[in-house]
Amino acid sequence: MSSLIFYTNPMSRGQIARWALEEAGATYEQRIVEYGPEMKGEAYRAINPMGKVPAIVHDGRVVTECAAICAYLADAFPDAGLAPRPDERADYYRWLAFGAGPLEQAITNRSMGWESPKDKQAMLGYGSYDLVVDTLAGWLKDREFICGDRFTAADVYVGAQVDWGQAFDTLPVRPEFTAYAERLRARPAYVRAKAIDNELIAATRAQAEGANA
Repeated sequence: MSSLIFYTNPMSRGQIARWALEEAGATYEQRIVEYGPEMKGEAYRAINPMGKVPAIVHDGRVVTECAAICAYLADAFPDAGLAPRPDERADYYRWLAFGAGPLEQAITNRSMGWESPKDKQAMLGYGSYDLVVDTLAGWLKDREFICGDRFTAADVYVGAQVDWGQAFDTLPVRPEFTAYAERLRARPAYVRAKAIDNELIAATRAQAEGANA
């Protein structure tokens, strides 16, 4: 019998993996991993030596890193239609890698206040934040989704970053991003996933407030 264990914390990138799980229609066992000693402890680091979430264990096989989890689930649950068709593979893999590389690096560095001088930008994998933003916006300008008019697992990963970026100002408000995020937020699996994590976050905060009362 197939088994899938999902290690997460609601206040983490685990939200991306949960959305992917909901899109895949997977049945999974949830295990919340607390920040601090539990996440960095020996037991969890046997799952992910990096001591971070999310991670999944599917039939004994461990998958970490959100982009990899999204792609893996698309292949493991083919009936969900999240994997690319032959004519979509180029766009699918290209933009999954773009999201995990240039996009995440550019956003993280900008959020940390790190700006590269122009004469050093060739040393970076993404060049500049503005170049990354313009590149992604240009791709989304005339497309409903990453691979064209059909939603795939690439939209979970790249879309989660656009969604987050619009909500928390890590990406500029641009028509391409706003329209894309709105399409994603209307998906039933997105709504289900957010509801689960929001409920977990609310419970955690209520527990913390009770302990401090």
